[in-house]
Amino acid sequence: MNELDISEDLAALRSTFADIRSVVGVERLEAEIASLSEQAGAPDLWDDPEAAQKVTSSLSHRQAELAKITSIEQRLDDLEIMVQLANEESDEAAAAEVRTELTSIQKLLGELEVQTLLNGEWDALPAVITIRAGAGGVDAADFAEMLQRMYLRWAEQHGYPTRVLDTSYAEEAGIKSTTIEVDAPYAFGTLSVEAGTHRLVRMSPFNSAGKRQTSFAAVEVIPLIEEAGEIEIPESDIRVDVFRSSGPGGQSVNTTDSAVRITHIP
Repeated sequence: MNELDISEDLAALRSTFADIRSVVGVERLEAEIASLSEQAGAPDLWDDPEAAQKVTSSLSHRQAELAKITSIEQRLDDLEIMVQLANEESDEAAAAEVRTELTSIQKLLGELEVQTLLNGEWDALPAVITIRAGAGGVDAADFAEMLQRMYLRWAEQHGYPTRVLDTSYAEEAGIKSTTIEVDAPYAFGTLSVEAGTHRLVRMSPFNSAGKRQTSFAAVEVIPLIEEAGEIEIPESDIRVDVFRSSGPGGQSVNTTDSAVRITHIP
């Protein structure tokens, strides 16, 4: 067996990993986990169930993020040992295993690199996708169903849990609308680029003359935000205007303040 040399690939992976580690801020992440763990261990944590849920959810998310970083770092170290053993033993099976592991780490780093770019306020949250058939009749309804299958299969391939919340079926074929929940970290950041109007141009299978048909479907993507609980608004931020009723004449007109408008000033 020829000597297995993946030194350039390994160097590139370590360089990419170092950049990602720096952007993620492992030390900051570890400090956040320590702080959240302390909060999670407080005896009175569950006195406020909503606050407790937020603490445990944040802790779980950050622990998973740190575990991913630590796992990749360990696998890079193990890969170097695997290369050394494969060369010492001139083992083709071991060399194939090295190449498989190299590809797997490259894929993980690619996914992690994308996540570091998704740094918007809601990017790390799960997502809800709504698909609605637009202009194009039966073809549009069929196109909407094609998009539904596409997003569900995409989520399945990535191991993302999904739930179809609602589907309205069209009479002849396809669907009028559907709503899908994708319960995975960074689902919103990843899927937000899908929002907008999608167009399909094809020879319509529903047209007996075989004419080309253009159909449209609208895709809406919103972040799945945890319940905010009760929201307190200071009275100083609210303006209340009271009006008297107006309209055709009558003895009761304009004698009572019967209309109220509340404006949130900020």
